Amino acid sequence: MVYFVRTAGEEDVEKIRALLAETFHATYDPFYGADKVARMVSGWHSANAIRARIQKKDGEFLVADSGRDIGGIGYAAKYPKMEKTAMLHQLYVKPSCQNEGIGRDIFAEIETCFPDAEIMRVEVALQNTRALSFYERLGFAEVDRMEEWGAPNSGLPAFILEKRLATV
Repeated sequence: MVYFVRTAGEEDVEKIRALLAETFHATYDPFYGADKVARMVSGWHSANAIRARIQKKDGEFLVADSGRDIGGIGYAAKYPKMEKTAMLHQLYVKPSCQNEGIGRDIFAEIETCFPDAEIMRVEVALQNTRALSFYERLGFAEVDRMEEWGAPNSGLPAFILEKRLATV
């Protein structure tokens, strides 16, 4: 199936929620257990949280759309703590669509959405070696580690990766 990357809209919120729930469980249940992942999904991926990301000034929320379903999503925004840095908050591909280039295509588009940014930053859960490998293939490198991935007091350690962006 062919997917086209486009900006997300209000009409996508429920499909995005479903994709994030499916993807989070497939990715994180083995590390954190289904109950903890369900709490993460309900807190981090509510319809209101998704709408806020779609509407965020200085942010870009993309979907890979086949016309029938959404195969992946990506969300990044300017990072207020670091000038000239964009933060890739989410890049998830539905399990049945993985290894088809959708994640790479979403990232290629997001990478161009912040022309003033010199660095793209992403946080990756320590146990998520598949995502770590994906980001390394895109040119990211580890710059630090953190103890609270996703939310304060999460207890979920993560890698902090960065990639230098091409500047015009």
